[in-house]
Amino acid sequence: MREYLLTLCITAAVTYLLTGPVRKFAIVAGAMPEIRARDVHREPTPRLGGIAMFFGLCAGLLVADHFTNLSTVFEKSNEPRALLSGAALIWLIGVLDDKFEIDALIKLGGQMIAAGVMVMQGLTILWLPVPGVGTVALTQWQGTLLTVALVVITINAVNFVDGLDGLAAGMVCIASAAFFLYAYRIWVSYGIEAAAPATLFAAILMGMCLGFLPHNMHPARIFMGDSGSMLIGLVLSAGAISITGQVDPDLMNLFTGSERNSVHQMVPVYIPLLLPLTIIAIPAADLILAIVRRTWRGQSPFAADRGHLHHRLLEIGHSHSRAVLIMYFWSALIAFGALAYSVNAASMWIVLGIVLLSAIGLILLLLPRFTPRAPRWAEHFVPPRYRRRTVLTAPAVDETPEPSAPAEEEQRTPVAAGVSGVNGATAIGPRSRFTR
Repeated sequence: MREYLLTLCITAAVTYLLTGPVRKFAIVAGAMPEIRARDVHREPTPRLGGIAMFFGLCAGLLVADHFTNLSTVFEKSNEPRALLSGAALIWLIGVLDDKFEIDALIKLGGQMIAAGVMVMQGLTILWLPVPGVGTVALTQWQGTLLTVALVVITINAVNFVDGLDGLAAGMVCIASAAFFLYAYRIWVSYGIEAAAPATLFAAILMGMCLGFLPHNMHPARIFMGDSGSMLIGLVLSAGAISITGQVDPDLMNLFTGSERNSVHQMVPVYIPLLLPLTIIAIPAADLILAIVRRTWRGQSPFAADRGHLHHRLLEIGHSHSRAVLIMYFWSALIAFGALAYSVNAASMWIVLGIVLLSAIGLILLLLPRFTPRAPRWAEHFVPPRYRRRTVLTAPAVDETPEPSAPAEEEQRTPVAAGVSGVNGATAIGPRSRFTR
């Protein structure tokens, strides 16, 4: 566990430290598109944040290869190399898209090629544990098609949800945290070495997201762009593929005792079929609704619009930060709820807890105008919007303020266009006046 945590911290540190220079490079390179009709930010913001995230991924894999225990993952499995190859390809396509806005079909073809590269190097689904049937072995073509489909769906689901500051990175970080706990439990509790690569992928993915989030929270100073959203989507799908199709359920020795006990004990085997779907449940639902909505209107499924879930949260009155936190809440509820159910499927407390938290989430959705206020003693530690308003009292009529000496007029030098070190559009031009 210490080696995993150290790998996570190094990945997060490299990503965090490189994001600042990458932002300046994106401004100089012109990767700063104009505001579109579907955007919710008010100023042009540089993209290419995926560059820092990719180098964080490389740093995490490099450091893990030199650890005593994690080095065995690279010796016994080719999956880390397969992940790096596919990630480099999808990252390159994303960088080109952030700069030149390439066609959607070309990106889709690149995603399929990146998935094929990972399949060629051994990162593929070999079998599936089907409830009521058992372990079903897949042919080479079946495994390849299923792997490519899972990679493409996950990448586009994460890409679709990347519409608010910090939303995609935070949701993927929550999902990877739940996935890390699940994979680590399979490896440690059951002693299955095949679960080690998925555990490593989840730890590195958490580091990539945590290192990028401080720069991407509202108001964002840089966006991850397609180079980042497609990258973290591919890493997330790689972990799901590794633990779903590489871990042999027979090694868990779960087929013991009565039939009822065997059904409850087989839950950790069936969860890999559901966990990859639960960790992207919100993005996947957004993806399906977007495809249905656009095709119903006679538009292309890849046509952009303002009908995503996060856009609807803003329309009903939620602020930018509140909409992101609500999406975080639902992602954590679904991912960790599935994780808790895999640990103890027979506990009614888990079901009651999920129902109670779901009710709390629905209440939060119905209170878009409610703004919580911090107590007096905590006002110095929270943003100004959560502090209590102070009422200013007017001075008495007979109390006239003493005339003060005229202050010298400050001479302000305007910031020239193209100067680095300033936020948003002020680095290349005047501040925009767009309204939502």
